[in-house]
Amino acid sequence: MRDFEFGDLQTVPREVLAAQMADARVAEHLPLLDGAFDVEAFLNVKAQRWAQDRLGHWAIWQGDTFLGWGGFEKEEDVWDFGLVLVPAAFGQGLAITRQALAFAREDARIETVQFLLAPTRRSVKALTRMGAKEVGEVHYGGQTFRRFLLDMRD
Repeated sequence: MRDFEFGDLQTVPREVLAAQMADARVAEHLPLLDGAFDVEAFLNVKAQRWAQDRLGHWAIWQGDTFLGWGGFEKEEDVWDFGLVLVPAAFGQGLAITRQALAFAREDARIETVQFLLAPTRRSVKALTRMGAKEVGEVHYGGQTFRRFLLDMRD
């Protein structure tokens, strides 16, 4: 397995995040991304989540290469895992997710992980192979997502 570094999202240059989120290949799978991406507002929200929950989204690096951002955020009674990669890293999502889940297994607070997939994400084989089970749909922000849950105690 490749080793990835999970670091402080606040250290990613603003122009790098702006370019990532402006890329049509990234936006295609982010139905809640509507209009111009406000980097400062995004980073402020992510910093608040870290302050509130002591966990949140990381910058994901491989050496000096920024691969994207993602991590865990508490949503009511479950921890949600999100991952947004730069197009050059699209093929590394499973390996990054596996490393993040290994982290989650060491955190006693994380009993269940939720994955919300946009309708554009057709293949769910990787999630089901990891043991995630589809439990229906969730409507959020006027959009519909497929909802999967992974029991971390198994």
